[in-house]
Parts: sequence; structure tokens; C-alpha cells
Amino acid sequence: MPLPILALAIASFCIGTTEFVIMGLLPEVAADLGVSIPSAGLLVTGYALGVVFGAPIVAMATARLPRKPVLIGLATLFVIGNFFCAIAPNYWLLMAARVFTAFGHGAFFGIGSVVAASLVPRNKRASAIALMFAGLTLSNILGVPAGTALGEAFGWRDTFLAVVGIGLVSVAAIAWLVPSDVAEPSGGGLLGELRVLGKLQVWLAMLIASLASASLFAVFTYIKPYLTDVSGLSTATVTWVLLLFGAGMTIGNIIGGRLADWKLMPTVITTLLAMALLFAVFTEFGAIASVAVAIVFLWGMLIFIVVPPLQIRVVEEAAEGPNLAATLNQGAFNVGNAGGAWIGGLAISFGISYANLPLVGAALALLAVTVAVLSQSLDRRAVVQT
Repeated sequence: MPLPILALAIASFCIGTTEFVIMGLLPEVAADLGVSIPSAGLLVTGYALGVVFGAPIVAMATARLPRKPVLIGLATLFVIGNFFCAIAPNYWLLMAARVFTAFGHGAFFGIGSVVAASLVPRNKRASAIALMFAGLTLSNILGVPAGTALGEAFGWRDTFLAVVGIGLVSVAAIAWLVPSDVAEPSGGGLLGELRVLGKLQVWLAMLIASLASASLFAVFTYIKPYLTDVSGLSTATVTWVLLLFGAGMTIGNIIGGRLADWKLMPTVITTLLAMALLFAVFTEFGAIASVAVAIVFLWGMLIFIVVPPLQIRVVEEAAEGPNLAATLNQGAFNVGNAGGAWIGGLAISFGISYANLPLVGAALALLAVTVAVLSQSLDRRAVVQT
């Protein structure tokens, strides 16, 4: 792994741990701050909304600034935000600290993707983005379980202080390893960044990202009751199954980068079709525990196979001003996360059982396939016209 991309991966590990570790600490946070667990769960929602709304604001505010100082500033924002999370005296100040921290999330991954792609030859760009995102996937295998264990043993505030330490390492790594002249912003500045948003292919790529993410979270949000009620697994076993999901994400991320460098849109279409098929298999055979465990692993792998291709797709289609578009794509994934969870909950409220919930994910995955096929057909039409 090139050292500058390693620095970005360390920062993405810190960001991923920040985002997800709160889920394992909700009982401790709720008890310490005197709120209910559902109220503590809104700290997850607050962070997601911070990503969605903060990403374009930060990207536009930094459009004319050199990339390396922006990345250092965003990593520093995470250090400061996590420090205030650790010392927050009440629920609302913790919520404010979480939202403040999230403002840098989408911008870091968006700008970081552009920087990572600029550090390697063109035929290795998706793999470079995948290497940066490897920090995010590894945070689900290492950072979140370790942070949860630390919080349970010593208190949830110590978990956030540990993330502060990792964040300081990432700031130092970016300052030391990332070249000063990397991926300088285009001469068009903010207007140039906004201009590329007029391209249909940029929006289609972001729509695919949202639908792919929604197909996952329509079911994954309710994976614990599915595995316990339908597959018959114990609560303790579910924890290990989720670690297996994280391992699948890590493997899929690397595979996705390499496949995207070879055949970008065919990779996206084939993977989304495989996801729809897997959801159908989950519906039919999810009651068999061993099959359910294997499917969860494959699930994690498939969803992250499409992440590097969709990110590089946006970067390439918005080549004249990629930073804002790449940042908005991170918001698109988070919109899909929230939308999928809502759609899944709505389906359950209308009487769809946990056993049949994967069919909702399959429908969303097939909708993503439809958009991806449309996008590819527009590519072919453009080539013929040229």
C-alpha cells in the first residue's frame, strides 16, 4: 500500500470507529446520561444527518483550498469532535458533538477518494480508493469490538478518548506522508464543482449508491431479530456473525477495487444482481442457521464490492470538479442507509414478517440494477455518437 494512501486509511479507520462504536455502547451511554436507550439511539441518527447535510457544506467551503491542508483539517475536526464527545456532561451536548464530528465525514471520504485516485496510474484508481476505504471496513472488525469492550470495562468516555488518540496518529500520518501538491483543486473553484452536478451520469451513480445501500439496510437494520427469531441463533452468536459481516466487507472492498479497474459498470450490475439473488436465497433458506451465517458473510462482501466502483464512477464523471460530487456520493450512501431502515420498518409495520423482509431488499437491489443498466446504455450511446 502506498504510504500516502496508508495515511488516509488510518484516518478512515478512525472515522469508521467513531461512526459505529456508539451502537455497542448505547446501554452505557443511556445509563450514564439518564436517557432511554431509544433516545441514545438517536445519536446514530444525528451522526448520519450530520454526514448528509455537512458533506456539501464543507466541500463547497473548501473548494478552492489545497487538498492536503483540507484533509489535515478534517482529521483534526474528528479529533476535536471525539474529545468533546468524551467530556460531554449531558445528552444534548453529546448529540451536538456527534453532529459536529459528522460534518467532516462525507467531505473526508469524498476529497480523500480524489486524492487517493490521483496518487496512482489511471488503471489503478479504483484499487487506490478501495485501499483507503479498507480502514473503514477494518474498523468494523477491529475498532468497533475493541472500542465496545473498552467502554464496557472502563466507561464509554474512555472509548472516545482512545479514538482521539487514533485521530492524532492519522493527523500526523497525513501531514507527514501525503504530498503537498496532491490533487490541487481545479481552476473553476466552487462554480466548477457545481457545474459538474449538471451531468446526468453523476446523479445516476449517486442514485445507484443510495439504492444499493437501501437494499442492504432495509434488512440489515433488523438482522438481530431475523437471526434470533428466524434462524434460531443466540444473541451471543449474532455478535460473531456481525464480525463475519465486517470480514466480508473488507474482502469485498479489495475485490471491488480490482474488478472496477478492469470492468467498472459490469462489476456494479453483476454484483447488484448477485445481491438480489442472495436476498431471495435468504428468504427461502434463512431458517437454516448455517446458511444464514454464510449469507451474511457474502452479503457484506457484495455490498462493499460496489463501493469503490461507484465512488470512482462519480470521480470520473465529475472529472472537471470531482470534490463536491465525490463528497455528495458519501451523503448518497447515508441517505440509502436511513431510507432503507425506514422502508424495512414500514414493511414490518404493514405485516411483512422478518422471514420475508429480504424480498424488500431484493426489490431495491433490482431497482438499482435498472438504474445501472440505464447508465451503461447512456455510456454506449455516447460512444456511438462520438
